[in-house]
Amino acid sequence: MDKHRYCVIMADGSGTPDQLRRTYERFARFFPSERILIVTLEGFASLARETLPQLPQENLLVEPFARKTAPCMAYAAYTLLTRDPQAVIVATPWDLYIRDEALFAQTIDEAFRYVEENDVLMTLGIVPKAPDTNFGYIQVKEGRDAHLMAGPLQVKTFTEKPSRELAEVFVRTGEFFWNSGIFIWKASTICAEMEKYLPEVTELFRGWEEHIGERAFVESAYAECPKVSLDYGVMEHTSRAWLYPARFGWADIERL
Repeated sequence: MDKHRYCVIMADGSGTPDQLRRTYERFARFFPSERILIVTLEGFASLARETLPQLPQENLLVEPFARKTAPCMAYAAYTLLTRDPQAVIVATPWDLYIRDEALFAQTIDEAFRYVEENDVLMTLGIVPKAPDTNFGYIQVKEGRDAHLMAGPLQVKTFTEKPSRELAEVFVRTGEFFWNSGIFIWKASTICAEMEKYLPEVTELFRGWEEHIGERAFVESAYAECPKVSLDYGVMEHTSRAWLYPARFGWADIERL
């Protein structure tokens, strides 16, 4: 894969070392260790180091406080921009089960290729197999039977865990996909969109160009950061939201 591609594993500390190892190994098949970053909480950092001794020390980013995924991504993306201004990121939770790893890798590569040529914020959308009220849903603009289409689709709306009746409607239309929680975007693009829609977060990282690697700077930023997710803070507002249909097996590990 391209030398500007990176993986950011968002590990909030709620899972197990086996989950972290499994997620790392999934992406280590097509990323060298120096291009995999793990963002986790201070209380889990030592265990993460023990679990993955091959991870470069500077690639373990330690959050002083739990602030959800938007501050987590600001920390990771600003860090990568200091190392590689052309960085393109796949950001993933650490608690997902993936079946058909070959199809997963192909889907990731195809989505990367589109993002590298376009300033979009891409989410992998899982083609739903049945109405399920445990997942968030993403509607695309292409209309009915969009789930049969290949390639990137433009996002229309996000819906958090709907009622059973609504989930049945969503699946019937073919316009809706499960929100996988996996994102692909240029570091520069996600930072620009966060600066537009979440200035209450990004203003706290002012001076990142010189200080993002300093522990005191990160602690100061996080101390004032609101708890806000990428979906709520950015994806539901940006005009750059796109979805790449994914057909590999997918589930939250906690639901298996």
